[in-house]
Amino acid sequence: MKSCGLAFVLCFCFSTAVFAYPAVVDYIFDGDTFAAYVMLDEDIKVAARIRIINVDTPEIHGDCEYEINMANKAKERLAELLPVGSVVELKEIKDDKYLGRIDARVFTGDNKDVGKILIEEKLGREYSGGKRLPWCK
Repeated sequence: MKSCGLAFVLCFCFSTAVFAYPAVVDYIFDGDTFAAYVMLDEDIKVAARIRIINVDTPEIHGDCEYEINMANKAKERLAELLPVGSVVELKEIKDDKYLGRIDARVFTGDNKDVGKILIEEKLGREYSGGKRLPWCK
């Protein structure tokens, strides 16, 4: 199987953003970001960091104990939802503010919206970009 650079996947995905792309989960960074191999074709895969576009979870290196504890819970739950080696669907793919990362809605193999699950379980909150609200009280 061929591997390509992230720049190629970004250009390819943005020109065809209406499609869903399968991706194989590699590892979990935190509650709303993971690494995966995006399958562009039968013999083309691209390593990418993916941020789940519709949710904001607490930061691992947060500003208070509450945020850090919640961040670890969100990361653990994301690992349960997206086990290493599982195949997910990426939709609504967009460029991220950080080089080397893409934003996407993420769906499990049984078509459940991962961001919505995290929000429903109070491990994250709705997010559509812009300034994040603080987690610490």
